[in-house]
Amino acid sequence: MARRFRGEFHQKVDTKGRVSIPALFRRVIEAGDPDWTDGQRPNLVIVYGPPSQKRLDCYTIEGIEEIDRRIDRMQRGTMERRMLERTFHGFSHPSQVDEDGRIILPQKLRDKIDLGGEAFFIASGDHFQIWKPETYETEELAKTEEWLEAFPDDFDPLSLLPELPEEG
Repeated sequence: MARRFRGEFHQKVDTKGRVSIPALFRRVIEAGDPDWTDGQRPNLVIVYGPPSQKRLDCYTIEGIEEIDRRIDRMQRGTMERRMLERTFHGFSHPSQVDEDGRIILPQKLRDKIDLGGEAFFIASGDHFQIWKPETYETEELAKTEEWLEAFPDDFDPLSLLPELPEEG
């Protein structure tokens, strides 16, 4: 995928489950939908995952197709393949961004993550996540803080990146 999601946003959710996709995210969704043309509604896939998952993972069409190709390469009949198929095919919901830049989160998905009148969007590179703001703050931020405590105060996260192969 040529473009990546970046940033974090708080968005209002109306009583019908409509929520505006941040404009920066919309451009990536459009670029990641091979069938999208100007004036059309871009498509995406919302993966709500197994019962323990407390967020919605949103993928562009190209992003989910890459996952599908990787699953297709796995040995048929294995538990790993069945679990990935169930997660990315069964526990997912195709969606479209409407002309106003919104998606509709069905009641089932809102109930699953206990989403009320506000959603927290955070980029995760090749996809973005939608959280109940309080859940993100109490669970994900706590994990980040705990992880960071293992490093010195002057820790540079770039030090974790592997070197790129030499071009040429």
